[in-house]
Amino acid sequence: MDRRVAVVVEDDEDIRGLMAALLGQSGFTVHEAATGTAGVEAVRDNDPAVVTVDLGLPDIDGYEVTRQVRQFSDAYVVMLTARTDEIDTLLGLDAGADDYVTKPFRPRELRARIEAMLRRPRTGSPASTGSDATASPATESPLAPASPSVAPVSAPFPPPSSVTGDTAPSAMVATADSAAQARFELDGLTLFPHMHHVEAVGREVPLTPTEFVLLETLLSGGRMVRSKAELARRVRGDDAAGDTFVSKADERTVEVHVGNLRRKLADDPNAPRWIQTVRGVGYRMTGRPVAISF
Repeated sequence: MDRRVAVVVEDDEDIRGLMAALLGQSGFTVHEAATGTAGVEAVRDNDPAVVTVDLGLPDIDGYEVTRQVRQFSDAYVVMLTARTDEIDTLLGLDAGADDYVTKPFRPRELRARIEAMLRRPRTGSPASTGSDATASPATESPLAPASPSVAPVSAPFPPPSSVTGDTAPSAMVATADSAAQARFELDGLTLFPHMHHVEAVGREVPLTPTEFVLLETLLSGGRMVRSKAELARRVRGDDAAGDTFVSKADERTVEVHVGNLRRKLADDPNAPRWIQTVRGVGYRMTGRPVAISF
C-alpha cells in the first residue's frame, strides 16, 4: 500500500482522537474531520486509502457522507456507529460502505479488519487511468473452495513478466499496454482486472472495491458456484481456503453487496443475464466467461 493515508470523520473528539492514534500507529497519515461536509472535502483533498465514518454527524449523516465519497473515491469506507439494528447495517452497505463496525469496538480488531481490507486489490480513484491501473487483482492467489461444492480455479492471467534493466522502454510500454487489455468477457459484460474497469453492454459501470472483487471472483470461477462463506472471506481479505469463522451477518453482507452489484449492472435477479443465485449455496455466472490475456 503506497497510499497510506486515512481520513477520520467523527464528531466525538475522544473517539476521533482514538481513531487517529490507532491508525497513526499502523503507519497512516491521518486527517480528521468533525462534520460530514468537512469529511467529504478531506477525502477529496487527500485521496486516502481508508475512510472511517461515524453514522451520527451534526450536519449530514454517515450514509450521505459515504454516498458522496463514492462519487469520486474508491477508498475503503468503514462505518462506525452505536446502532446495532440490521437495517442500519444494510443501509450503510447499500450506501457504499465496505464494512460496518458497532461501538464500542475493540481497537485491535478494528485495526486487523482495516489491514485485511488493504490486502485486497485496489487501483486508485474511479476516474483515474494513470499508473495505478497497472495493479492486478488477478495476480492474487487463486480462490479455493469454502465447501465441497466449490472447486479451486487457477488465476486466468499470469503476472506480467519481469523487466530487466536492459529491456527497451518501448518493450516495457508494450507489456503494460498488453496487461491492461487482459479481461474477462461474458455476454456483453467485460471486466479488466488490471484497470479496475467494468463495462456492461458498452456502458461503463462504476463499482466499489468490494463489488469489483465479488464480480472478479465470480468471473474467475467460470460456472463454478462461489459460496457466500467463501465470498465473505474474499471480501474481508481472509484466506478463502481457510476456516475463519463466517457469521450469518457476514453472509448477509455478501447478499447486500451482490444486490448492489446487480442493480448497477441492471441485471434482473429473476431473469439473470450474468449473476445467478444458487439457492442455499451462493452465486455463479450464468455462462462460462472467456478469459483473454496478452
